[in-house]
Amino acid sequence: MLKRLALAVALAGLMPALALAHGPSRQKVTESVEINAPADKVWAAVGNFQDMGWTGIATKTEGKGDNTVGATRTLTVPNGTLDEKLLKYNAEGKTYSYELPKADPKVLPVSNYSSTITVTPDGDKSKVEWKGAFYRSYVNNDPPPEENDEAALKAVTGLYQAALGNLKKKLEGGS
Repeated sequence: MLKRLALAVALAGLMPALALAHGPSRQKVTESVEINAPADKVWAAVGNFQDMGWTGIATKTEGKGDNTVGATRTLTVPNGTLDEKLLKYNAEGKTYSYELPKADPKVLPVSNYSSTITVTPDGDKSKVEWKGAFYRSYVNNDPPPEENDEAALKAVTGLYQAALGNLKKKLEGGS
């Protein structure tokens, strides 16, 4: 009994150190925008996995596989490229999910990134929701500032907000 108590005390003493020894935690971002356009029009703009021109960020999209699961695309963005893979596609439900198997942290400071874009009708308007889940790019403890959780959250949030803002402007006639 005394040995168990001593072991319990010793383990309890290690708990604070073990709590600090974990790596990164999964981060999540959800951004949405209401667009004064019917869902079919909005889906026509965002529903093609092979075309991310609507974002205003991707200057070029090249890919293979159209909108079939397993399709791939390479997005050219101002600071590099992103190679993505389509995981799910539901045209009737106006939604698709994709992943970024490996990212250059100088382009997007994330790892194990997956995302879903969904268009939901709301009368003659639509809601576009973009959800992402990921880890920071630096997987060990004590990441440099440009690869920590805050940098990953800021980069993904900024990307989603800029792209959704551009989509709204484009579809509502602001060019």
